[in-house]
Amino acid sequence: MVKFICKLKRYRQLKELTQEQLADIVGVRRETIMRLEAGKYNPSLKLAIDISKAVNTPIEEIFIFD
Repeated sequence: MVKFICKLKRYRQLKELTQEQLADIVGVRRETIMRLEAGKYNPSLKLAIDISKAVNTPIEEIFIFD
């Protein structure tokens, strides 16, 4: 089984963004960001790209499938 690791919280905090602020930037609900950070939700490619741009970090550093 593929393990999903999400380092979003770390990069979001480095940019000094709250979950709510990041959610507003990428056009999702705060709950979606919460679930991503908990590793309970796999983002669509579009959402992953939007998040990557918002925190100015490559996708492969934020979302890891091991």
